[in-house]
Amino acid sequence: MKNITNTRGYMIGEMSRKTGVNIETIRYYERIAIMPKPDRTEGGNRQYNVEQLKRLFFIRRSRELGFSIAEIRALLEMVDQNDFSCSEVHDLTVVHLASVKEKVASLKKLEKALSTMIAQCNRGDVPNCPIVDTLFEMA
Repeated sequence: MKNITNTRGYMIGEMSRKTGVNIETIRYYERIAIMPKPDRTEGGNRQYNVEQLKRLFFIRRSRELGFSIAEIRALLEMVDQNDFSCSEVHDLTVVHLASVKEKVASLKKLEKALSTMIAQCNRGDVPNCPIVDTLFEMA
């Protein structure tokens, strides 16, 4: 990570540029309380600190790895309360990985079903289409 020390604080646009998180998403994270509300300048603008910047990086990276908001909230609560063990984080991550594997298996089934439908279609010029017929099947 680049040097992120900034004594004056960060405006929301700068937070967005540094982390790659959309401004509206940052505001959303504040509304659902996984990002703490920042201080405000005299002009009313949000003024974030280094810890909030790090937290936003944490949230973004967690989302990239497919963690749900609830899972991120649980991780952040552990961190915020300084009441966690590496084993607890490991267990939460193992559960998340199992969920990811289930989704991958489901996507593989979906891929197979779509591939089968496509293979059955001869791309003719008549309105009789095996893909449409398959979608209308009552299973």
